[in-house]
Amino acid sequence: MDDCLDQGISTPTGLTLTKPTISALALSVSACGGGADSTPSPINSNLPSSPTAKATEVQASRFLAQASLGTTRLDIARVRELGYAGWVNEQLSMPVVSSRWEWLKSKGYDAAANKFNTTGFDNVAWRWLISSPDTLRQRVTFALSEIIVIGVDGLDNTGGWKAFGGAAWLDMLDANAFGNLRNLLQQVSTSLQMGSFLTFRGNAKASATSGAVPDENYARELLQLFMIGLVELNLDGTPRLVNGQLIETYTQTDISGLARVFTGWDIDYAGATNDIPDHHRRPMLQVPSRYETGAKTFLGLTIPAGTEATKSLTMALDHLYAHANVPPFWSRQLIQRLVTSNPSPAYVERVARVFQNDGTGQRGNLSAVVRAILLDVEGRTDSPSDQPTAGKVREPILRLLAWARAWGVRSASDNWAVGNTSDPATRLGQSPLRSPSVFNFFRPAYVPPNSAFSTSGLVAPELQLTNESTVAGYLNFMQSLVAGSISDIVPDYSTLLALADSPAALVTEINTVMAAGQLSAATQTLIVSAINAMSRANDAAMRQRVNAAMLLVMAAPEFVVLK
Repeated sequence: MDDCLDQGISTPTGLTLTKPTISALALSVSACGGGADSTPSPINSNLPSSPTAKATEVQASRFLAQASLGTTRLDIARVRELGYAGWVNEQLSMPVVSSRWEWLKSKGYDAAANKFNTTGFDNVAWRWLISSPDTLRQRVTFALSEIIVIGVDGLDNTGGWKAFGGAAWLDMLDANAFGNLRNLLQQVSTSLQMGSFLTFRGNAKASATSGAVPDENYARELLQLFMIGLVELNLDGTPRLVNGQLIETYTQTDISGLARVFTGWDIDYAGATNDIPDHHRRPMLQVPSRYETGAKTFLGLTIPAGTEATKSLTMALDHLYAHANVPPFWSRQLIQRLVTSNPSPAYVERVARVFQNDGTGQRGNLSAVVRAILLDVEGRTDSPSDQPTAGKVREPILRLLAWARAWGVRSASDNWAVGNTSDPATRLGQSPLRSPSVFNFFRPAYVPPNSAFSTSGLVAPELQLTNESTVAGYLNFMQSLVAGSISDIVPDYSTLLALADSPAALVTEINTVMAAGQLSAATQTLIVSAINAMSRANDAAMRQRVNAAMLLVMAAPEFVVLK
């Protein structure tokens, strides 16, 4: 990062971010609470605001930074009016009113020329992320897409129409974001997208003649990444030990036994032709000649020989879903995606108990789990900045969305031409549903090497995306967006332009709405000083002041790291 800042980063606002100007704003590992003297400490129980009390503007903004894809003044007012719980309940009650699939069709992306590419996918993905009103559902859908992972570029074995495959996958996650995890697991396990990405579409039973065995990719990742993890867990998410030793959750034999369940599943082309992508919205069907009819044994369950394919699938998924690891495994990852990278064991256990039973006897009720995460005392603690375990790095997509939603970004053409933002050198180094592998863009247990995180026992998943190139690429790309260089993506800075002649008021407004009020006094002073040095000669100069203030806030550690 120092080398990048030494060179200076030229901005379209006329402000050059040299090392002396931005040294206090540089991204650093210590900003996430991993400094050399960082040691875990108890969560501050001094709560000026309970989940039922009226939130201040800053409290509401911080809550929305966890619960939404971006905060506006209207959102802040709504949280203050309804309270945290009331706002969550309102969001949970919002229906799914439209689909990405239908938008792609309405825009003509089902033209034959698009059959073998991803044209239209980035447009529809960004449209929903930036403008869909059900912001909590979209935040949870985004979280789900990073736990149960496919990548749109990997949908090679689907009969074409990758963009529609990606849209169908996200629509499915939308529909299940507030539902039951068992229902989602069923749909994932029969989806063409997962069948293609983890290569069990067309999977065939073992052949004594050729020596071929069923493909094990999905069975392995279902166990390791999607449902139970590598070691047995206590309800609070800590490893369960026997004689001081970790206990592995499964063996290769379990993978092989489970893989036999996922044989015979293939594309359902019924009622469609090769030039219509409707098969992406239908579950895969069974091809009896490819299905393994023999017994299937894994994790202590034996599915008897001769059991019909769909019944075998139900039995296998029910058994896996009942595993003791599922509540803490899922609770911890959802907390990480929404609130904090290092939740206390007590926080995980409180949420896991809701996962086990939502109060009505239902297990895996995601709406109840999300509510528990967001309203928990550990998430709503007012003063976490001095807690080294508190907070999380905002991944690049969420940084962009915080800006886009805060300032009402719209696409006049309704084309949403943000594009593929995967390039780490010139864009975000991350793009919706473009993970290069099933391991997501980052691992939930990632620890930056040679850092104080390891000695402090902390993780920082999103920092797996962070290096000198990605820091500069993020800032350079955001310069273009902030300044309106992508003509189809236009922010509304009208309220900020009215404050451009008063840098302190300008920075305060951006800090409150977009940075959850977390910029330090020193950082605000540095930014205000930089803006004061800029011209105020005309409207263009005032716009440059707004652009510069916005970019400097987005470079600040207190924005990048949400405490």
